[in-house]
Amino acid sequence: MSAAALGLGRIVRADLRHHRRSLAGVFVAIFVASALVTGLGVLVESGIRGGLAPERYTAADLVVGAAQQVDVPEDLPVPLRERALVPADAAREIAALPGVEAVVADVTVPLAVPGGATADAVVEAHPWPATALTGFTLAEGREPAAADEIAVTVGSAHSVGEAVTLAHGGSPATYRVVGVVAAPVAPDRSIPVFLTEDRIADLDPRGGIPHALGVFVDGDPEQAATAIRESFPALVARTGDARGDVEFLDSGAARTLLIAIGSAFVGTCILVALFIVSGTLSLSVQSRRREYALLRAVGATPQQVHALIAREVLAVAALAAILGLAPGYLLSSVLQSAFVAGGVIPGDFALAVSPLPAAGALLLVLGAAWGAARIAARRPARLDPIEALRESSTGPGPIGLPRVITGIVFAAAGLSVSTVPLVVRGDAAVGASAGAALMLIVALALLGPWLVSLCVRAVGPALRRLSAAGFLAAANTAVGSRRLAAAILPIALGIGLGLVQIGGPAIVSAEAAEQARAGVTAQLRVSGPSGLSPDVVEGIRDVSGVDAASGGVVSAAVLDSRDIEGKTVRAEYALQGIDPGTVDGLLDLKVRDGALGALDGDATVAVSTDAAQSLGIRMGDTVTGVFGDGAALDATVVAVYERGLGFGALTMDEAQVRAHTTSGLDSFALVSTEPDAAATVAALEAQGLVVTPASGQKAAGADAVSQQGWVNLVALLVILGYIAIAVVNTLVMATGERSREFALLQLIGASRGQVRATMRTEAILIAAISMVFGVLVAIPPLMGMSYGISGQPFPAMPVLGSLAIIGGMGALALIALRLATGATLRRRPIEEIGSRE
Repeated sequence: MSAAALGLGRIVRADLRHHRRSLAGVFVAIFVASALVTGLGVLVESGIRGGLAPERYTAADLVVGAAQQVDVPEDLPVPLRERALVPADAAREIAALPGVEAVVADVTVPLAVPGGATADAVVEAHPWPATALTGFTLAEGREPAAADEIAVTVGSAHSVGEAVTLAHGGSPATYRVVGVVAAPVAPDRSIPVFLTEDRIADLDPRGGIPHALGVFVDGDPEQAATAIRESFPALVARTGDARGDVEFLDSGAARTLLIAIGSAFVGTCILVALFIVSGTLSLSVQSRRREYALLRAVGATPQQVHALIAREVLAVAALAAILGLAPGYLLSSVLQSAFVAGGVIPGDFALAVSPLPAAGALLLVLGAAWGAARIAARRPARLDPIEALRESSTGPGPIGLPRVITGIVFAAAGLSVSTVPLVVRGDAAVGASAGAALMLIVALALLGPWLVSLCVRAVGPALRRLSAAGFLAAANTAVGSRRLAAAILPIALGIGLGLVQIGGPAIVSAEAAEQARAGVTAQLRVSGPSGLSPDVVEGIRDVSGVDAASGGVVSAAVLDSRDIEGKTVRAEYALQGIDPGTVDGLLDLKVRDGALGALDGDATVAVSTDAAQSLGIRMGDTVTGVFGDGAALDATVVAVYERGLGFGALTMDEAQVRAHTTSGLDSFALVSTEPDAAATVAALEAQGLVVTPASGQKAAGADAVSQQGWVNLVALLVILGYIAIAVVNTLVMATGERSREFALLQLIGASRGQVRATMRTEAILIAAISMVFGVLVAIPPLMGMSYGISGQPFPAMPVLGSLAIIGGMGALALIALRLATGATLRRRPIEEIGSRE
């Protein structure tokens, strides 16, 4: 009688009723995968539709600004780190459009309370007409009319007639409060003050060119925004909450980052889920191999066995995936809080919540479950009936030759890619090493049962001589190497992924810090809360005890290059500005070719060796792209230096870089002093400047590396959490299926303590093999990454973090097996031995 005549649906329903225990593990694995993918999907959607609500521009119907990103063909846009300016004549031309009642230009000039060493001391100055953009009205006094007059907000602790001292670029000036303004909702992010338009133009290094335009219209703001976009393609016009995209520079960067993080996490989670669900399903299928053997013996075709397993899995997966959706939305809030804590996204970035992530999660998770079912069903479906019955009694045979060959190919590829850093340095080396780790993990998954069998045979003789428990453990693991592999591989996967995830940022950060330390030969680093003006840097040179001082600025640039297929690639690089005429003796970039003294204006650039290799350029070639504010960059390479991680991939003339920053100020000044610098430090601090040892100079791009490290840490915690659940799930399933074996041992005279000792020995073996496999998978990529970044073969790993990952994942096996064994032994042996054949 065929399976179709019996009704496949009836068989599936019967299996679901009678095999709840074995399918419970599949349910848990898919439930967690659904929650993870849903939460990450919310992050991706938030990168598309979420954002920051406006604060200073709440009264404007729409806000116009320059594009704050560089489009990349077939990829995510690259956000600009500096404020791109609106053309000076754009306000007049927009005001002439139909339906536009008024256009108000806004400029932001950073000021600081003298002596303030933190961001809390920074205030933002705006021209008086910009009060209309927030709805500020005079609560007391009048508007500023002279260069030394200022209006403050209610609650600022200043009153009309009071004198206020504020510094721009380290140069203090005294203003008299002539007005106090109030708004329906005051900005939270900044402390605004208002000056005359002429004073703002004097303070702004770029002459008061508008940063943004607030537009008031008579009619539908969306129609006006569309008209502005059509008339000015280079500008963006935003309405509603999207106005915050123009107001806040970090909004666009957060959008791109969330899309990239969410997409990468989803891919990794689906890959991990496929491994884990496949392993869990394999255990479930293996525990029911007699049932499938009988089905094959009575005439079931391979297609029917495939269909049976797939329908069972999809039935369980559909319920688990649906139940995992709601926790997924809660998880997105947890992930948001984690990214905010690490400074990856702004704290007020709003998530976008809709049914789309849930729908996407269902499709992806059910697709992964179906793929895992196909993989798990291959062996029971393809065996002939006689072989199936034999295997149901003796257990599965060794893995097939095609699987061994495929695993060896992946292992060889992973080892080969790990050597890429021998010839390629920098970011390309990091990417190659990460790819090598994935290849080696796939190889481990394919070859796992065979490798576990080899390890068990190697340690078996020693275990047999150890004790009775060791003898039984050796016999059990030799027969059940596939069952053992199902428990070992997730743990090894977690250890390998974890070590690579924490190792990459640690290697980069350690080398960057070392380069920054070795490259700064000055004694002091001087800065201000809002930056330093060139006049202040010049004044530092006149301070008693100062031998030399040179200003520096840190920014970013987006450069064009070609990939191996000839397609245009655009990527962000850290950009440093130095004064080539005064930097000698203060900074050593370890120049290999050319000279920093050849830097002159915007036509020349020095590049790091890593950037030169990534961009495919050398001395005399041209670098093309855009500055951090979107202005065109076209410069000839006049020097190549080695300390790119410490000081940025690109170095240009400081005045040129400064002109393309939001503030238009230097970031810091490096200062060399006479041996006794106490009086010099006191004199500089008396001017309201912040003085620190130059040895503490932060590496260029250190914030980006720190953010990437935090992202990796969050990803690691999420993935390790999933793997930990899967490990416990797998070990509980595998141990529960051995309940009859435990009952038989007790009936022939073994005590519960001896059974526990046997399982304890197996747990130690599982933990030891898992840790060895996990470390071996991570070693080649980490050594390759270390060599590519620092030139040293031994990676600078965080010791405590590495030990926590290795020890924690290993201890997980011990704890899970102890709990599972205790739960299984609670059943009476005589009842368990007769519960099934």
